[in-house]
Amino acid sequence: MSRKSALLLGATGATGKKLLAELLARDDWCKIGEYGRRVTALADLPPGQREGRLEQKVIDFENIDAAGLKDGHWDVVFVTLGTTRAQAGSAAMFEKIDREYVVNACRAAKSDDPAHQQRLVYLSSAGADATSPFLFPKSKGLTELALARLGYSDTIVFRPGFLKGAERPGRRIGEMIFGYVVFILSSIRVMVVVPFPTPAHYPLLLVTCQAHSPM
Repeated sequence: MSRKSALLLGATGATGKKLLAELLARDDWCKIGEYGRRVTALADLPPGQREGRLEQKVIDFENIDAAGLKDGHWDVVFVTLGTTRAQAGSAAMFEKIDREYVVNACRAAKSDDPAHQQRLVYLSSAGADATSPFLFPKSKGLTELALARLGYSDTIVFRPGFLKGAERPGRRIGEMIFGYVVFILSSIRVMVVVPFPTPAHYPLLLVTCQAHSPM
């Protein structure tokens, strides 16, 4: 089995940092790109992983075409980028970061070579729904639909439940309340894989799962 390259967008978040460590720990990946508004400090990288396969790059999502995402010819694009309305400062900025940045970056990372099989893996959220009247689930749902239409060889969307015990820089009151509700529901449903209504030539797998960090 040939080794593949992976691009990770959002590696400094609660989930992204765990995913980056996992990618670095495995020998399946010949090249790993950590691109984002900021990147992991060298001192925080696993021992022995500060050189070699890891390529770090600070990029400007407002000028994504200049970031050179396409130049990496990535086999798999992982997206764990996200924010909250409180962190963004407004509903408009939340949608810009949570949806516009994500979709534009994934579009920019897609290869122009039709023979290149690329996979897109996006971390969404439980309850994502493009028709929701609420900001957070609606943004996630609209992002899922937009990513599915980019034309990657296949697109996988994960909708985890509340990430209990996740490391975050600040306390999110709304998320805490939401977490208690999801915790109860996720104890009933462990994992469900369901079809997603997208055009036939845009294969997409939607995974809803219970996902708790260790206590």
